[in-house]
Amino acid sequence: MSQTKDRVRLSLDVSKELNEKLEDLADKIGGTKSEVLRRAIALMEVAVDARAAGKRLGIAEKGQPLSTEIVTV
Repeated sequence: MSQTKDRVRLSLDVSKELNEKLEDLADKIGGTKSEVLRRAIALMEVAVDARAAGKRLGIAEKGQPLSTEIVTV
């Protein structure tokens, strides 16, 4: 099966500011706004699964406790 048939096209309305953030992030990763959204969804899935397993996801310096925790509802 071709990749085109496996995809679903979405239409998404966002604010001008969010669009600018998506464009900036796309530039930083050398990808597209779609790639930014795919990676964001993957990260959200990791965070939700971690929380369901009683774990925490966050940012920490090597060998240090979390300085920022990514919280999901």
